[in-house]
Amino acid sequence: MELRNLKTFQVVANELNMTKAAKILKYTQPTITLQIQVLERELNHSLFTRIGKKTFLTPAGKKLKQHTDRLFELMEYMERDMEELNGPSGSLTITASEYYCTNHLSLLLSSYTKLHKQVKLRLMPANSLIAVDKILNNEADIGIVAGEVDSSELEKFVLEREKAVLVVSADLAKNRSKEEVIESYPFLAYHEHCGFSSIAEQCFSEINTRPSSIIECGGSDETIRRAVLNKTGIALLGENMIKEELAEGILIPLHYCEKPIETSVIYLKSRSEGPTIQSFCELLKETWFAVTD
Repeated sequence: MELRNLKTFQVVANELNMTKAAKILKYTQPTITLQIQVLERELNHSLFTRIGKKTFLTPAGKKLKQHTDRLFELMEYMERDMEELNGPSGSLTITASEYYCTNHLSLLLSSYTKLHKQVKLRLMPANSLIAVDKILNNEADIGIVAGEVDSSELEKFVLEREKAVLVVSADLAKNRSKEEVIESYPFLAYHEHCGFSSIAEQCFSEINTRPSSIIECGGSDETIRRAVLNKTGIALLGENMIKEELAEGILIPLHYCEKPIETSVIYLKSRSEGPTIQSFCELLKETWFAVTD
């Protein structure tokens, strides 16, 4: 079987529309039809069937699509591995929260492109829970995440540790004890299964008080910070991102947790030797603190 014919089949199987597939592949429709017919003769199975005006994959077509998807994914890995033998090259997608993107990565990306002009960079804002999924699903190459990460497929190194602070706006804290504040206002939480969940649990265990209600804010630290400033409730945040508000008395600390927040870099172990990933990680280690000084 020719790879060209398999690629044509994959595109047609994705689109289930010959006209769309022809535009994507820049072939004529008779050429596509001929390539599919060649495959069907080689496999001795029909790959597509039509019901009315719609095209569907046959059982054989569904099986072949699974194999072609794996085949071309493997070929992509192979090509990327071969390219990386020449040093940093190709594309590199970094995923991180809004806070990290704004306060660290915007400057780091500029420095990296000066060193490695041949690498095309892409920044993908996402909370830590989504960032982990994007790395595991090969939608991103490097993730910068906060909190615990537990996956045997991921390589991880810690960039920094900071205090986790339970905070409230000064207006809401006025004339109220810590216990009254925690019991009176909702806790602005991240996703239930994110790395911050265990830190929050430990925090409330340390102070022996729990909030009466919870608002899940989708995992964005910047969204939660703004919600606290807007007097929506209380929240657990990293000390670094709110140091100015704490210093000015706009936010009041209710409790400093014993367990710190870890900021870590993650990437797939299977790609840990790639020079593009390694070169960016080395820059992160060298300059992470310098960009905020």
